[in-house]
Amino acid sequence: SNLSVWNIMKDNNINLSCLMIITILIVMIALLTEAKQPICRLLGRWKTPAFSKDGDIVIGGIFSIDRDYPGTTTDFRNIPENVECKGIHFREFKFAQTMIFAIHEINNNKELLPGVSLGYRIHSVCNTIPASVGAALDLINGQEEGPLSESSCTKPPNVHAIIGQSSSSINIATATTIGPFRVPVISHLATCACLSNRRRFPSFFRTIPSDYYQSRALAQLVKHFGWTWVGAIRSDDDYGNNGMATFVQIAQHEGICVEYSEALSRTDPIEKIRKIIQVITNSTSKIIVAFLAQGEMLVLLQEMILHNVTGLQWVGSESWITASNLANDESYKVLGGAVGFAIDNTVIKGLDDFLLSVHPSNDPENRILKTFWETVFSCTLTEQRAGDSVQRCTGSENLRDVNNPYTDTTEMRIPHNVYKAVYAVAHALHDLFNCQNGQGSVFNTTCPDKMEIEPWQVLHYLKNVNFTTTTGERVSFDENGGPAARYELVNWQLNNKGDTEFVTVGYYDASLPAGQRFTMNNISVVWAGDQDQVPVSVCSESCPPGTRKAVQKGRPVCCFDCVPCAEGEISNQTDSIDCTKCPLEYWSNDQRDQCILKDIEFLSYGEIMGILLAAFALLGTCLAFVTAAVFFRFKDTPIVKANNSELSFLLLFSLTLCFLCSLTFIGQPSDWSCMLRHTAFGITFVLCISCVLGKTIVVLMAFRATLPGSNIMKWFGPTQQRLSVLAFTLVQVLICVLWLILSPPFPYKNTKYYKEKIILECDLGSTVGFCAVLGYIGFLSAMCFLLAFLARKLPDNFNEAKFITFSMLIFCAVWITFIPAYISSPGKFTVAVEIFAILASSFGLLFCIFAPKCYIIILNPDMNTKRHLMGKQPSK
Repeated sequence: SNLSVWNIMKDNNINLSCLMIITILIVMIALLTEAKQPICRLLGRWKTPAFSKDGDIVIGGIFSIDRDYPGTTTDFRNIPENVECKGIHFREFKFAQTMIFAIHEINNNKELLPGVSLGYRIHSVCNTIPASVGAALDLINGQEEGPLSESSCTKPPNVHAIIGQSSSSINIATATTIGPFRVPVISHLATCACLSNRRRFPSFFRTIPSDYYQSRALAQLVKHFGWTWVGAIRSDDDYGNNGMATFVQIAQHEGICVEYSEALSRTDPIEKIRKIIQVITNSTSKIIVAFLAQGEMLVLLQEMILHNVTGLQWVGSESWITASNLANDESYKVLGGAVGFAIDNTVIKGLDDFLLSVHPSNDPENRILKTFWETVFSCTLTEQRAGDSVQRCTGSENLRDVNNPYTDTTEMRIPHNVYKAVYAVAHALHDLFNCQNGQGSVFNTTCPDKMEIEPWQVLHYLKNVNFTTTTGERVSFDENGGPAARYELVNWQLNNKGDTEFVTVGYYDASLPAGQRFTMNNISVVWAGDQDQVPVSVCSESCPPGTRKAVQKGRPVCCFDCVPCAEGEISNQTDSIDCTKCPLEYWSNDQRDQCILKDIEFLSYGEIMGILLAAFALLGTCLAFVTAAVFFRFKDTPIVKANNSELSFLLLFSLTLCFLCSLTFIGQPSDWSCMLRHTAFGITFVLCISCVLGKTIVVLMAFRATLPGSNIMKWFGPTQQRLSVLAFTLVQVLICVLWLILSPPFPYKNTKYYKEKIILECDLGSTVGFCAVLGYIGFLSAMCFLLAFLARKLPDNFNEAKFITFSMLIFCAVWITFIPAYISSPGKFTVAVEIFAILASSFGLLFCIFAPKCYIIILNPDMNTKRHLMGKQPSK
């Protein structure tokens, strides 16, 4: 209309002042018209409470007593109509009656809330979020039109607390909606860990532990029995998804693998349920962790029975593990031996009589009571028409004669939570009414007005309640609005009557230290298939000690191959992830499960090779002594005198030392033996070669002395010979002393050459020192060989230079071949090669130089004459 006026004025060139006047008049007319309507009016109507009772303080309750939801489609063009559900949910009806019982008990208690009566308004709704949220808003607002404030459209609250729904998803929606109004919502069965978020749900409480603890308890249970390969099924809602997510996270941390994880809802098509059944039957895991609400479990169980899926071990959540409506002969074939955690089962005195005293005559107009009675006894309370097949209820039926989830008073776990929730509100109110200014008030110094109590004030006191129920249980809430987490481990067993019984076989207490939370009773557990042995469910068999796990490519970590540990590594535990290397001086045994000391290898006198080498060394020593004895016995004969007897005896002495020094190489190396063997070897051999070199020089000098006018022998007489031997030997002694001072040889455990044993050898210390010792010996040997080679053809019947040349040739050949053999020989064979070189060169000198002389002295004395030696008689 304003736009039309504007266009008209624009077309007729009406000025702006006229436009403003017309606009103001239109606005005033609209305001006057609206003022005739009431400021606040109720939009829509809600059902009346299923059960109600007036009182000074009213507590609300929402229970899904109506069972079957027909399902509706909202087109968002019309106001949704109230949906009428059919049937009755016995368990939810028991919860509602428990709430009524608790309020009656409190009103009759003279010590709790004296002079204050509690009332209740309990709504029966379908198990849907819209219905539950609508009921919660109705409990806060009420159905009355007034009295309302004309300025703010507010009125006093209808209820001061609400005992919430069973479903986690519904409680999430309800608590989110009611949270801004700060009305306490206390649930008896909502376990989703997400509800512990105090920023999102500041007014939510519960009397059942959070799934944060239950999921961890289930993971500990699975680990306790050694199940590492499990299947998982969950409800496709907040309860199942959050609970299973936590379980999988903890299970993976504990080394448990989930073969499959399936989600279902009670409203899913049958094809999806059957697909899940197929996944279960095709799997190899024998354990199923079912984080399911009772409705989903019932749907799945029916299909399991239909397909005869048995022999699986079920691990259940508290939602269904103690559900009596699931326990019957048919379901026991599938669920027999199931284990799971449930809250404590407590007997509430007087509750069973109260529940069984329910009768429609108590409130003839109550729809819920009427439906309940007709459902239980399969009769009708209405007037029968001709042809009706249903019999009429007589009113004399007795609830004690029937057995259903409502009349079953042996399992009162969840009703006890409802009972505690009502008492928690009562104690919060009691503390509020007993508040004294400045003493114990949660409002610092001022107490609230007792005539006008607000829900937010009850909320403040509810956070601090701490009391003991008539059943002896302590009730309080933590900072997240939850109770202390304590569970019973129950097991499905058959009693003597053949009925399913939930037997407590263990406990889980989250308040205890980590290693003490889970305990088992001394009660035998019945497993799937009525077996008394714990079932085995692993993807791969355990790896024994001596092996390690190797994950199979593309499969979970629980599927692995057992690979033997490598040499020098062990694993002394079952299912070891890695093999541990043995310490340096240890080696793995044949089973690869223990480190044992390595065999220490050195050339000892106890082995054949050591005995043979020592025998040859002693043989050479004896031969040197015998030769010396022969020379001493025939020292006055021409052949002994002609060959410089003094150098001969010194040479025999040095050869004896050479034979004996080889013995220092046999036996376990020590600091002294390592230093002695190399220095003794170097000095004795230089002494030996010096003697041979002296004899060679004497031969050359003697030949030069026979020339006319030569007087050379006076420069190389006995004194000069002794000094030359001493000088040559002192050079080697000096080299050895420097070697021992700067970097002496030392015992060394060689673990590099052999992995499985230790070679005990002498480290050279300074390689330069060892090379200097060998190099000096080689230098003297080469010089001796060269001189002897030059003197080999001197005219004489007994030319000693020939034998010296041959002995030096053997000596050099032995030590030249020694070098590559020494380097390539492993372990104790290195020492054996060195001893062999010493003995071979020593025997070469002994035989080549002294054997021909001994032959003449002993076997052919005719040749031991001066004439023969000087070549005065014709040679043959």
